[in-house]
Amino acid sequence: MAEIMERVFMAEKRKFRVEQIDHIHVFAPDQYEAAVWYEEVLGLEILPEHEDWATGGGPLTISSDGGNTSLAIFRREGGSGESKSTVAFRVSGEGFLAFLARLEELDVRDARNNRVTGADVVDHDKSFSIYFCDPYGNPYELTTYDYQYVSESLKR
Repeated sequence: MAEIMERVFMAEKRKFRVEQIDHIHVFAPDQYEAAVWYEEVLGLEILPEHEDWATGGGPLTISSDGGNTSLAIFRREGGSGESKSTVAFRVSGEGFLAFLARLEELDVRDARNNRVTGADVVDHDKSFSIYFCDPYGNPYELTTYDYQYVSESLKR
């Protein structure tokens, strides 16, 4: 019986999948100047509920659909050439925890080629994220907004 339960558990872990692209990181010397350009050219607007991130040194988040998919504008001098855009995938709280559970069996690395573990989870006060790269150096973020659920689960 234990062997069957283990196989069911392993099959469930393999069924993990992201829900959607949440946001993409882009870089600009002036976040607000960039936001004006994106609004004029693409109709993307600042998301007021996340503007506090920008005032704290984080991204200025803009979107055309109320935040279902967005651009996160980070301040960086030069603005191009040296930076790779990060694609952030959104998952539920359960999906986030399932991904963390799979890290022990997967060889997932960060930009410095260090193995990514559950200890690498970043608490953004309203979301949780974990950052990693594919084998080719492309950066990714897995994020969840099920903050309370994940916070309580990580405490256990």
